[in-house]
Amino acid sequence: MTFSLLAAATTAAPKAAPARAAATNPIEDLQRYWDMSVAWVNTHWLQIGIAIGVGLFIYFLLSLLRRIALKHAQSAEGDMSLTHIAGRVIHKTKSLVLAIIAIRLVAGYAQPPAVIMQIVQLVFTVAVVLQGAIWVREIVLGLIQRRAAEGHNETLSNAMGIIRLLISVALFAIAGIVILDNMGVNVTGLVAGLGIGGIAIGLAAQGIFSDLFASLSIIFDRPFRVGETIKYDTSTATVERIGLKSTRLRSVNGELLVISNTNLLAKEITNFAHLHRRRVTFMIGVIYQTTPAMLRDLPALLEEQVKAAGQEFIRSSFVTFGPSSLDFELLFDVFSDDYDVVTAARTDVAIRLFETLAGAGYEFAYPTQTTFTAAPDGTMILPYAESVTMKTPKPAKG
Repeated sequence: MTFSLLAAATTAAPKAAPARAAATNPIEDLQRYWDMSVAWVNTHWLQIGIAIGVGLFIYFLLSLLRRIALKHAQSAEGDMSLTHIAGRVIHKTKSLVLAIIAIRLVAGYAQPPAVIMQIVQLVFTVAVVLQGAIWVREIVLGLIQRRAAEGHNETLSNAMGIIRLLISVALFAIAGIVILDNMGVNVTGLVAGLGIGGIAIGLAAQGIFSDLFASLSIIFDRPFRVGETIKYDTSTATVERIGLKSTRLRSVNGELLVISNTNLLAKEITNFAHLHRRRVTFMIGVIYQTTPAMLRDLPALLEEQVKAAGQEFIRSSFVTFGPSSLDFELLFDVFSDDYDVVTAARTDVAIRLFETLAGAGYEFAYPTQTTFTAAPDGTMILPYAESVTMKTPKPAKG
């Protein structure tokens, strides 16, 4: 019985092998698809003809719209206007993509077999996703170049190569994942792998990418520009160059300061270029011998001189009793972006105040000390009391 089972298995094996081979024979599969396609054409030739005609009409209509939009965009003024960017996007629209869109729109009317419809859908998905990635890339790059042209930024212009590469890699990686997902491929592992790889690259080049994104933040946010004077930490300097990794500043003392962009944005920055009005403060001290009437008249006198100099008076008031002076505060504003104009106005007001106060009998206080000397019995003798009579000492007898 065992021999019979083995013989039966031996005789059955050769019969099963050809059946499996026939099921996976590509020539027979192609023949079957061909027969199916021929049958479809024979039974739906009218719908196919109508679909081809409508598809050609849609293709030529889309091509005409692209040509009109491109002509309108190229006739717009300005090299980096929004219309010019739209023209760049339209120019990157491929004719093959328009043809595939037209085929997809009319494919359903011809009622093709499921296999042909799946192929049309797959080609349509690939074409549209890749074309969308190209459109997005042109829009992003166009906006970046427009920003660089507005600020005449040499750094951003030089960095366009690496920016184009990073944007292209990111967009086409996303496009590839979308295409594979539509093809039925499980992209979970691929996305996880790309995420882990991106984290590894980011950690390895953390400092470089940090300074690069800080540079882009400076370029787009514009907290300062080249040629402007800023105060960074405890240094006051003029911006000479904004690089991809560092920014070069020329201090007021002449030293060249090279600061990484990340550290530069981590501190508080004061930009003097956008200071349209500057406030000037004077502390004026007069002597204690000034009469109360003169003290009451002093704020009005200070206000009069500030207005006579053409500046905006803010306030003037008594502040405190100083160690050797009666202190008044004067505040006024100078409306100018030029610091040289501000210093000239401050000098003019100071000289006016000195001349006016000196002419009105005011005396400016300066640090003084008075020493008092007393006799052994506590009587003050220096400074001399009025009751003390100075006597000339007699010469000693020889």
